[in-house]
Amino acid sequence: MEIRTRALEDNFRFLAGLAAPYADLLAIVKADAYGHSLAICAPAAARAGAQWLGVTSVEEGASARDLCPGARILVIGGVFPGQAATLIHRRLTAVAWEPWQLGELEAAGRAAGLAPESLPIHLELDTGMSRQGVGPDGVDAVLAHFTPASPLKLEAVMTHLFAADEADGRITAEQLTRLDAALGRISAAGHFAEWLHVGASAALLAGQAPEIADLAARHGMKALLRPGLALYGIVPAFDPEFVPPIADEAPSTLAAARAALQPVLSWKAQVVGVRAVPAGAVVGYNGSFVATEPMRLALAAAGYGDGLDRRLGNRFSLLVRGQRAPLVGRISMDQSILDVTEIPGVEAGDEVLILGAQGAETISAFDHARACETIPWEVFTRINARVRRFAV
Repeated sequence: MEIRTRALEDNFRFLAGLAAPYADLLAIVKADAYGHSLAICAPAAARAGAQWLGVTSVEEGASARDLCPGARILVIGGVFPGQAATLIHRRLTAVAWEPWQLGELEAAGRAAGLAPESLPIHLELDTGMSRQGVGPDGVDAVLAHFTPASPLKLEAVMTHLFAADEADGRITAEQLTRLDAALGRISAAGHFAEWLHVGASAALLAGQAPEIADLAARHGMKALLRPGLALYGIVPAFDPEFVPPIADEAPSTLAAARAALQPVLSWKAQVVGVRAVPAGAVVGYNGSFVATEPMRLALAAAGYGDGLDRRLGNRFSLLVRGQRAPLVGRISMDQSILDVTEIPGVEAGDEVLILGAQGAETISAFDHARACETIPWEVFTRINARVRRFAV
């Protein structure tokens, strides 16, 4: 995999420009930077101006701290039992929503001799997703941990917009209404936070930064957005898609993103060898493909053990010498077979493009996702660690 760090840096600066002057950005580099490599992408985001980085876990946060000593690193997945001391030692910031999490963080803060209100906490609210975050009935119990004598400091309140890629915006509007009410309860209880962070790539590209900033300002807070997929050059698909009768009616932010964002990742393999087979030859496991005529087949050094989805066999094409070569037969763990009958001159050592651009042709993460009935996030994060990442 080739990771274009300049593209990632340009993407971050572009997204920061879209958010300005309404909101700052937190760059999501969790799940090994969506499979692109935390080691490559976290420093690139920091070079581009990202002051906040979002990771999944304390372990991933510790790796990010080694890479980016000066960054604010947010552990979005929260802490597990026994991790609070490590989080404090590594200067990470916890997302928390369970009373026991806050209890552990408070105890670890006292054990470390932290001053009152010096350990920043980002409190997550559940505004309708029923996944992560405290619900309305549990807010009071969580807020009870934030006292003047406690080392805990309520630095931010956050929620996750789980349908921001739905163009009608109805569910998002309902979530923001619930969030507004919850923020009112928090301030009425005498608690105030500096930051409100709401919304990922879809919210930013759909032009919702001003609305989120207005909500934050009503409660004396600053807005923070958390782009992930767009940072890696992919514009989220909207359902239903923004296809207005008049093109000018589409959000200008979305149109600008489609023109400006650059894919960061290219995934390549090589041809191992080429062979001729007669009509009737069986190809791959269980004979799921049988040649109907004489064919030339290229063996590519990539399989499902690398993250090439097994469902792509007999229904997808990769690129060789700038042309589409159909995958024939079932994909093996370490190899796959391509029909190169119509592509002259293919030989061992030729590049096989799995994801990215080769010549005038392109294979996108959305192409993979549509063929496998999944989403680009899974396509990226499924690529195995044995596929080496190189910064270019």
